[in-house]
Amino acid sequence: MKTENDDLLEYDDDEAVKFILKMVPEEFKSKINDDAVNYVLDVVYEFYEENGLIDENSTEEASIDEEEMLKYVMKAVKKDKMNLTEDEIQLVLDGEYEYGKSIGIYTEED
Repeated sequence: MKTENDDLLEYDDDEAVKFILKMVPEEFKSKINDDAVNYVLDVVYEFYEENGLIDENSTEEASIDEEEMLKYVMKAVKKDKMNLTEDEIQLVLDGEYEYGKSIGIYTEED
């Protein structure tokens, strides 16, 4: 039987990065590397925290506004002068979502 703690411990940052990099199309692999993926994931976690979407003591589902999250990441990319386009960021976000679905953290909304 799964416990609440099992859900909280499933997400592995290193595995997420590997998973995302495998999903990146060949033509983007020169720009989307470990550092780029880790950067975007860090910004996504900041977005979750700022919007109250991460509560380590809860396994409740939250609805995430993907457009708002992309805008948040784009703003951080510009501020930090990262050399990533909106398309490249979207590929990382899509990969992170697919990783989350693969381990049962995310579910698709109807």
